[in-house]
Amino acid sequence: MSSNGPWIEHFPGNLIWSNAALVTKGMAPYGAVALGEIDEVCERLRQRQHEPDAWREEWCAMAARLERIADQAAAEGRQLTAGDYYLRAGMYYFTGERFVFPGEEKREIGRRALRCQHEGLTRRHPNIERVEVPYEGATLPALFMKAPGVAGRAPAVVVFDGMDNCKEMSVLFAGLEFARRGMHTLAIDGPGQGESLRLRELYARHDYEVPGTAAYEYVAARLEVDARKVAIMGYSFGGYYASRIAAFEKRYAAAVAMSALHWDLAGWQREIRRRQEADPKTTPQSTFHFRWIMGCLDDADAAIEKAERFSLVEVASEITCPFLIVHAQDDRVVPVGSARKLYEAVGSRRKHLKILTAGEGGSYHAQADNRQVGIDYIADWISANI
Repeated sequence: MSSNGPWIEHFPGNLIWSNAALVTKGMAPYGAVALGEIDEVCERLRQRQHEPDAWREEWCAMAARLERIADQAAAEGRQLTAGDYYLRAGMYYFTGERFVFPGEEKREIGRRALRCQHEGLTRRHPNIERVEVPYEGATLPALFMKAPGVAGRAPAVVVFDGMDNCKEMSVLFAGLEFARRGMHTLAIDGPGQGESLRLRELYARHDYEVPGTAAYEYVAARLEVDARKVAIMGYSFGGYYASRIAAFEKRYAAAVAMSALHWDLAGWQREIRRRQEADPKTTPQSTFHFRWIMGCLDDADAAIEKAERFSLVEVASEITCPFLIVHAQDDRVVPVGSARKLYEAVGSRRKHLKILTAGEGGSYHAQADNRQVGIDYIADWISANI
């Protein structure tokens, strides 16, 4: 697949919109979006690329349309049909919220996204349970997917999101494949992610072993789970989180970074800031998102200073469990060199680096262009290594 073909670069010259559209397209195999609906929205957006509110208006309009259909179907007792519409509406709300500046409007769109996503998941996947993971006197929201047909205690995978993803995505694209292999999944919104960020104002932290430990202790205590066989996985920005957790929470049996993070995150964010000041369309993230997740919305310098602590330079050597890095050769978000640096630094004797090429598929960041390729590789590896 060409790294600049229409599937990848839906809006030529506009990386920020193209990247966001691709992330949404990537949920198609799981019934969370429909390509025809995406095409309808994006065709309207082609003509509106210079309008600041266009992205929110078009995606949220599609979401609201589907939400009304879902509500009607639910009222008429057609629950499975309602579930399909709710899932898609929720994903489109989440996509539409992406470039809305943090505030009450963003929170309200986030609430509608969660409402629709959960109404859909409840109807389409009854083996998914909404749970709360105890964390520093509060809780972290999570989804627990039971692997159907499994008797007794079974392995489990804890999945932390990326910088602009959510547990409602993770539980589908990752959890479904893990379940097929007899593994349970805890998809969790950690600090700086999904619901925890949007509705609970929990911001990212460099010492992610704290929420990582909370997630392990929750899932290991469940009667369905074999506590000796719990793996940790993070994707995109979560590649840092999973690595950090594996280094300091030794009870995880294996770890996966579905994309490494930038080896020098602060340096990269300085470069992103420079490019955004020249032309915001040349980067994959909004001008405010990184500051927001760092809890420094009004201070770009403070966000970058905080990023200095998000480093694996002196941490990766502490990783001793089986460790997998899956990265894309044509990654336009995190250069492939960062994955190679992480691999060299990891201390485990059982480490593996898989670079996916265009010929294999899944050659965009975190396999957003073909999630199935990346997650199949990961699920097979976890099955063989815990």
